[in-house]
Amino acid sequence: MIRLHHYPATAAMVPHIVLEEIGVPYERVHVDRMADAHKQPDYLRLNPNGLIPVLVEGDLVLYETAAIVLHLCDSHPQSRLAPPVGSTERSHFYKWLAWLTNTLQATLIVYFYPERWVDEGNAAGAAQVRRRAKERIWTLLDQLDAELARSGGPWFMGEHYTALDAYVFTLCRWTRNFDSGRARERAYLGPYLLRMLERPAVRRVLDNEGLQPPYV
Repeated sequence: MIRLHHYPATAAMVPHIVLEEIGVPYERVHVDRMADAHKQPDYLRLNPNGLIPVLVEGDLVLYETAAIVLHLCDSHPQSRLAPPVGSTERSHFYKWLAWLTNTLQATLIVYFYPERWVDEGNAAGAAQVRRRAKERIWTLLDQLDAELARSGGPWFMGEHYTALDAYVFTLCRWTRNFDSGRARERAYLGPYLLRMLERPAVRRVLDNEGLQPPYV
């Protein structure tokens, strides 16, 4: 049985959506971030970084969202949530998966936790870090929007839905409460996010995680 250690609205939503799309049995294990459960010894034995998510399948313990996504795609090829290995499309799939986790997600983390990048008590420095991170996020969302326009299809890679769509959706959600420059305000991302909300797997995840509007 696959066990997904998660907390609502975090990066764990990505493999959560992927699992629902695949349709295999799995168990959700709630990790209470508000009680610092992800910093406790039992959890740190699964992920010494103290981050969510973690996927456990038999003797396999995986952390890092992108690694979990690749494992699920490759171990369930019938789901067709990633292009065939060796294809040009698969190479672009790798590129965007790395970009989403290392570029957009990393910048969003800087925006939400700017105090991590300044000395303790440096409120002015944290505010500057947050402001600059937000400016960078706007540029990255513009890049996503342009790629959707270029692909010409309803999904991020064109006509075929992939695990990248779960990742794009999850990270775009994180901008829903910005005072300006939200993902949903862009010409292609806005309608795309609404299409994502129509997918049964996405709706089930929103219900499973107890999330309320605005969803994007």
